[in-house]
Amino acid sequence: MRLIGLTGGIASGKSLVASLFRSLGATVLSADEAARDVVGPGSEALQEIVQAFGPEMICPGGTLDRQRLGNLIFRDPSARTRLNAIMHPRIHHILAAKLEGLRTANGPAIAIVEIPLLLDTATRGYLDMDGVIVVAVDVETQLARLMSRDGLIREGAEERLRAQRPLAEKVREADWVIDNSGSLAQTREQVDALWHELQKSR
Repeated sequence: MRLIGLTGGIASGKSLVASLFRSLGATVLSADEAARDVVGPGSEALQEIVQAFGPEMICPGGTLDRQRLGNLIFRDPSARTRLNAIMHPRIHHILAAKLEGLRTANGPAIAIVEIPLLLDTATRGYLDMDGVIVVAVDVETQLARLMSRDGLIREGAEERLRAQRPLAEKVREADWVIDNSGSLAQTREQVDALWHELQKSR
C-alpha cells in the first residue's frame, strides 16, 4: 500500500482537499480526527492537559476548550512543545494502528493521511510515507480565511502563521502541490488530476 501524506498550513484548505479525495473514493485518514479521539472527556490525555495548563482548559460539559488552548499554544512556544509531547505519541499510535489494519486486510492500494503538522514537527519519513502533497495558498488569502474562520484580527492571525513553518518552505519540499488560492472548481480539478496520476503510477 502506498502511503501519501497530505499537509499544508493553517487555513490553507487541507480538510477541503481531503474531502475532495474522499469524494473520489480515496481512503483518507485524519490526524485531526485522531486528536479529537485522544482528548475525549475523561481521557488520559485530557487529564494531562489539565495538569499542564490548568482546569480552565475544560468546558463545563467536560470537553476540551479548544479555543482557549489554541490561544495559549500559539502565543507560547514552550506550551506548544509541551502539548505536542502529550498529543503526538497518542495520535501516532492511532494512525499506525489504522494503517496496519488496512494493510492486514489487504486494503486500498493507496491511502492518504491528512496531518496538519507534517513537515513542521514530523518529517517526510513519518509513518514511512511514499510522498507528500502540500495544499498551498498565498499568504494574504491564508490570512483572510483564518481571520474569517476563527474571528481573529489580523495581528492574531499573523501570530498563528508565525507559529508554523512558512507554507512556501513546505511547498519546496512537496512531491505534489494543490493550489487552493482560487475557486472550488479549480481546486477540485487539481485533485481529480492528481488522484488519476496516483492511480496510474501505483
